Amino acid sequence: MNFLHTDIMRTLPPFDGLVAFEAAARHRSMTLAANELRITQSAISHRLKKLETFVGALLFNRTGTGLSPTPAGISLLGDIGKLLDDMAGLRARSRAAAKPAILKVGVGAALAQYWLVRRLPGFSALNPDIGLELVVTESDAQARAADIDVLILWQPKSAARPNSTQRLLFNEYVFPVAAPRLVPRGRPLPNPMTLINLPIIHKGPAGRNDGAEWSWPVWFERLGIETSAPVAMRFDTLSLALAAALEGAGVVLARSLLVHDAVAERRLCRVLPPKWDMPSSKAHFVRWQAVLTGDKRVGRFTSWIIDEADRTSARS
Repeated sequence: MNFLHTDIMRTLPPFDGLVAFEAAARHRSMTLAANELRITQSAISHRLKKLETFVGALLFNRTGTGLSPTPAGISLLGDIGKLLDDMAGLRARSRAAAKPAILKVGVGAALAQYWLVRRLPGFSALNPDIGLELVVTESDAQARAADIDVLILWQPKSAARPNSTQRLLFNEYVFPVAAPRLVPRGRPLPNPMTLINLPIIHKGPAGRNDGAEWSWPVWFERLGIETSAPVAMRFDTLSLALAAALEGAGVVLARSLLVHDAVAERRLCRVLPPKWDMPSSKAHFVRWQAVLTGDKRVGRFTSWIIDEADRTSARS
């Protein structure tokens, strides 16, 4: 027996096309969208074509500076962010009603490895009734795919004002660090010009703009070093670059929160005096789904991690 009523059936857009479109519009690039979603560029193109067929109009113009939404694309983009957020909240609403013991937390690899994980036993001791599942997430799209309850974000300060569903964790500074055995007496260099004699570790693909504070050429210019910054090693992520620095591979630009423990324990040391520190253009924020605002598990975890960040800041 068929109980399907054709008069209430909906014609729905391809969901994978909506996700691909939102990512491509945000990055203005199919390549960057593919990297975020961890699929190929051709897969992004295929999904966009399916969505354009559904809509019946082109959604992007290809320009010399990247993708530019057409009027149809702009119209669709106006609603899609809220749509995806609402769909991402389906699991959270169900979990909030069921009140499971496990809280799913999304966090970047570097923050997890170098700061958060070693502090989690303290949270568990204070909250034995709350289990934690940590998932490495480096973007909102990955967090949505993983159905995260609480997300710790590293994002531009200008786009991350505190509100009812997110709080500032830490304002950080960027400065060079190295294994103590690489630096005379393991202390900041009295003459910054001697930095040129140390091996330099670079983070991220060559040419990528992560901000002036992450640019060795900018640091060399500030220090009055007229030669180009040598490339001893380059790593795709800060997590890998810090791991190399801990092994004595060279000097790396690092964030204050991530290296706080290593510097305090003398596994790393400052290469320059604090007066050379540069403020980070990004900050860590903790965000939770709106439907979980009153959830005691979320409240206890966010209060705990904010307190831990405050304690780290006070010791820096």
